[in-house]
Amino acid sequence: MKKEKIYQYIMLLLTIIIVWSFKAEQNPYPQGYFRSPVGYDMKLSGTFGELRPNHFHAGIDIKPLKGVGDNIYAIADGYVSRVKALPNSYGNVVYINHPNGYTSVYAHLFRYNDTIARYVKKKQYEQQQFRVDLYPEAGELAFKKGDLIGYMGTSGRSFGTHLHFEIRNTKTEVAINPLLFGLKINDNVKPRITQLKVYSLNPELQTLDEERFDVKKGKFGYYVGGDTLKVGAWRVGLALKAFDFMNNVSNWNGIYSMDMLVDDSLTYSFKMDEISFEETRYINAHCDYKERLERRSYFNRCYKMPGNQLSIYEHMANNGVITLEKSRAKKIKFIVKDTYNNTSSLQFFIRRKKVDVPDQQAVYNYILPYNEQNILYTGDFQADFPSGSFYETQYLNYMVSVEQSEGSYSPTYHLGDRMTPIHKYFDIGIVPTNLPPHLKSKAVIAACPEGMKNQCLSNHRWEGDMLMAKAREFGNYTIMLDTLAPTIKVAKISSTMGKGYRMRFVIEDDFSGIKSYRGEVDGRWILMEYDEKNKLLVHKFDGRIPKGKHEFVLSVEDFCSNVKTYKKSFSN
Repeated sequence: MKKEKIYQYIMLLLTIIIVWSFKAEQNPYPQGYFRSPVGYDMKLSGTFGELRPNHFHAGIDIKPLKGVGDNIYAIADGYVSRVKALPNSYGNVVYINHPNGYTSVYAHLFRYNDTIARYVKKKQYEQQQFRVDLYPEAGELAFKKGDLIGYMGTSGRSFGTHLHFEIRNTKTEVAINPLLFGLKINDNVKPRITQLKVYSLNPELQTLDEERFDVKKGKFGYYVGGDTLKVGAWRVGLALKAFDFMNNVSNWNGIYSMDMLVDDSLTYSFKMDEISFEETRYINAHCDYKERLERRSYFNRCYKMPGNQLSIYEHMANNGVITLEKSRAKKIKFIVKDTYNNTSSLQFFIRRKKVDVPDQQAVYNYILPYNEQNILYTGDFQADFPSGSFYETQYLNYMVSVEQSEGSYSPTYHLGDRMTPIHKYFDIGIVPTNLPPHLKSKAVIAACPEGMKNQCLSNHRWEGDMLMAKAREFGNYTIMLDTLAPTIKVAKISSTMGKGYRMRFVIEDDFSGIKSYRGEVDGRWILMEYDEKNKLLVHKFDGRIPKGKHEFVLSVEDFCSNVKTYKKSFSN
């Protein structure tokens, strides 16, 4: 009897160990350690891993309860390891390191709490810069779980009030899906599948043809009209457009996971558990880049391009490519989930019909292997692509328009197709023609996309007679001049400005962009907060300026050293 009880205890213990091991394997992140960063039920306007222009969304976007100024709280004990004030990107952002090896990030804050705000302003005056990236000493700014750290806002590149919230691995800085830590969202709504794309592929997995199909919702899941798709190709890749929804929220958010089964065998799958910032731009290999540019439409590509190095894929058989047969249709099933396991599925069949050979081959004059450095040099033009710049081998069409358009100081160089993504910055160089020597410092390389405004490239420098810059897109390039200074428009100012008054200016530069600005009162630097998206400069009088008569000077400089200055006498 004792042996039987011992056996039962052993079996129970083994069962518990197996169950807990399985749970740990399924979700290795601590549960119940973190609280919500807001004081109300979270509703999301953006999910982790959501497809965005040139990057995966690295956190969740939490909607406001009232609007600008909602309290933001520390999710656990910890200390501020980093704090930034930026005119773009994350805006006012706080990073808190926690003892369990994770870092929480709170971005787009309207303002910090008083302690952090005093620390940041002190450093801004010391550095005479609004833009600061600060690393306080460990424990210098310590917080307990639930302490107020700031207020929700729209600072940086935010176009609506929300908190962008992240949890990162402190050592690696890899972003992790916050919803995997047990943060609760009211969500029993299944994802929605909207469209399917089928790509006819050659042996190098390059697209020969593509077709888009609308997806419909039926009683037992989603389906494609006609049940069986017939494609004139030996091999195909698929892409799926799908969105996540939540209770009482109208936002079309990103999905958590997708599986693709071919004849009931798992062929492709991904999960949005973690995203490294070093690999986030590979989104342009994961999604259909042309669809994103032309239609602002995001498809999850369900086969792997040769140069795609994303780590989100859990399973990939034959790179996700499906070989078609004429005699037998293959069953395809997609399973799409959100983080809370709400699931939708799409099922259809696909088979090969007659394969037509294209009448015309693509026109190109350069072949650029995706896994090599590629240098195009003609004497008057240069493009130097580092290894890993492309997701697939490029069959490049390069042309030169010798005639110069008005305002150009070189021919226009037509380099590839703008609809093709490039992963890394590359050096581009052009030798000018008829450029007056005294205007050499005003010369820039401009991208000239058809039907769009010319765009100035960055990081200009001269190497002998060739003007160099950094580019990250194919397109049309020429040399132009920027001789115009930025503009300063007064939004609010007075001859009498005392404590609490906010003077405001709109600053713009229509070409090379604003490089720097400086506000001074009686020759001494003053803090002017810059909101890049609204082109707005603001100074709040905080009592630092003594009473009396004063002279205010604002100078704004662009990247071609053109300077605009504004002056105003005032008293306080």
